Amino acid sequence: QVQLVESGGGLVQAGGSLRLSCAASGRTFSTAMGWFRQAPVKEREFVAAISGSRSSTYYADSVKGRFTISRENAKNTVYLKMISLKAEDTAVYYCAASSSGSIWNVPRGHKEYDYWGQGTQVTVSS
Repeated sequence: QVQLVESGGGLVQAGGSLRLSCAASGRTFSTAMGWFRQAPVKEREFVAAISGSRSSTYYADSVKGRFTISRENAKNTVYLKMISLKAEDTAVYYCAASSSGSIWNVPRGHKEYDYWGQGTQVTVSS
């Protein structure tokens, strides 16, 4: 059974930083992994993604320059380093993994991901 388990969320003041982790188990992912987030009464939105080869990354404009996605394939784990956090970054953050596509692919649509974690809450106080 495939599981994605996020950790690292919490409450932080504006301007602070957090690092989210997502550990996958049940299979090894050599394709894209990504992060999405969903704020109250808003739709789930793409945050960042990284290819299986780790050579390509893609970020939403709203987080570019502040968030960094990385992965350790040997640990089947993806990370999201977040700095200069803003109140509008408050959301539940979800890890996602794709089971198809090339190792260079960096999908941005939620329908392109097959596995999802349960989410971790990030709250930024202003």
